[in-house]
Amino acid sequence: MPAPVIALKDVTLSLRGNAGMVEILHGISLEVGSGETLGLIGPSGSGKSSLLMVMGGLENATGGTVEVLGQDLTSMTEDQLARFRRDHMGVVFQSFNLIPTMTALENVATPLELAGHRDAFERARAELEAVGLGHRADHYPAQMSGGEQQRVALARASAPRPDVLLADEPTGNLDGRNGDAIMDMLFGLRDRHGATLVLVTHSNALAQRCDRVVRLTDGEVAEEAARAAE
Repeated sequence: MPAPVIALKDVTLSLRGNAGMVEILHGISLEVGSGETLGLIGPSGSGKSSLLMVMGGLENATGGTVEVLGQDLTSMTEDQLARFRRDHMGVVFQSFNLIPTMTALENVATPLELAGHRDAFERARAELEAVGLGHRADHYPAQMSGGEQQRVALARASAPRPDVLLADEPTGNLDGRNGDAIMDMLFGLRDRHGATLVLVTHSNALAQRCDRVVRLTDGEVAEEAARAAE
């Protein structure tokens, strides 16, 4: 049996708030296989976004181990984590996080350039074409709709051909029609590049598109279920 792409063991997370330390995650153990799609659901404050951030090394686990592609993220420095994410991960947030002074093409090409790809702009243009925005390559974020900006963010996340795609409420700022289109594109990019996808969502309908769904409550795994075979 192949090793999991993501493996969490007894992971805890505590963050300092106004009233002192707050326990966010409580001893979570979870594995995600190669090419699998995992949906994380649960009420607000259940810890699902924090769990996604721990998987991506964007939050440091307080305890336990976090392994991605066989590498222990909890032992890495910030610089090592940044390089690891650059080389192996794509992250899509609810907020688009585009650089406003760069065109769509430049936004997508920048992480490729930082990774040393000589064909950065060619690959960036191909990814924009894949999300239906080839004709908007030279437009700035302020000249695009919310749905278009999220499609640029998707292209930016997928352009480096990541092993792991992490998406935190990627349709949260969009209307139903644009949200459905973004999800179709996200799963399409996953299928095209063979990435492992972990998706945080409030939508049960979106979660049910995943191979497996984990429900969090109060920072713990409350329920886990695989999608029924079609």
